[in-house]
Amino acid sequence: MKIKTVISLFLLFAAPAFQTAAASQQIISIPVKEAPLLDGKGNDAAWSSAKKYTVKDNRVNVPITIKTVHTEDTLFFLVSYPDPTKDELHKPWVWDKEQVMYKLGMQREDTFVFRWNMEPKDVDLSDFSDDNFTSDLWYWKANRTNPAGYSDDKYDVLSTLKSKKSQELTSKTGKMRYLLRESDEGKECYEEVIPIDYKGDIINQFKIATPEGSRGDVKAKGEWADGVWTIEFSRKMNTGHSDDTQFDKNSGKKYLFGVSIKSLYGEPIDETQPNLYGQGRISEPLYLLFMQADK
Repeated sequence: MKIKTVISLFLLFAAPAFQTAAASQQIISIPVKEAPLLDGKGNDAAWSSAKKYTVKDNRVNVPITIKTVHTEDTLFFLVSYPDPTKDELHKPWVWDKEQVMYKLGMQREDTFVFRWNMEPKDVDLSDFSDDNFTSDLWYWKANRTNPAGYSDDKYDVLSTLKSKKSQELTSKTGKMRYLLRESDEGKECYEEVIPIDYKGDIINQFKIATPEGSRGDVKAKGEWADGVWTIEFSRKMNTGHSDDTQFDKNSGKKYLFGVSIKSLYGEPIDETQPNLYGQGRISEPLYLLFMQADK
């Protein structure tokens, strides 16, 4: 389904906006002359001028620090958060000796998400929101996207409309909701590997690929060290793609967004217990603003 069609359907079933102003935090992007290198270290000179903000992911009770800078045409983010384990496998192929075949393992990768509001009004950007919305999703994945140096570029539509691909959710007030997640136009930065013959007890299911089109708009690189993930993101202010949020640093506009870890924190899935993987509750509404460079 094309994003223009999705947005048209959304407008027909729009709900009242969630009031976010009372609990929002403003994140100021600082202009820099030299862009930071995306290596997951966060030690470039460009970051020294940026203020560090702290956001709480209440779903997993973890603080996230955020810095942001921009050049003439590109926006950058530096995020970090504590994680006791480095999880870089995602549904790997695990060898079953008895059945002499590979089966999908229970491991899940560490992830981080930016979600950008694409509506002309403020909404609650949580997966469990009572509002209808379309959002631009930057989905960094430790296994599938990080090796290639990208963040997956997608968009979400949360509404009352059920489709074959939508996920059924219950809102914060008990309403039935449907979340449709679609990939931006183009090709992802990973490909599936399906082993037939034995090549080891655990085989990665994914390999690096070259992204194409709008799906390759967001570059990102993360590094885990001493119990902390550090991830650097970059994206052109204006991609020219209709499935992206477009930024104008000179407009004075505030851009509503939220962040979420969406992680199991190293714990394998226990099907008898609830787990946090994929539970992307945006805990705090944030506003991105651009500081103007001195003339």
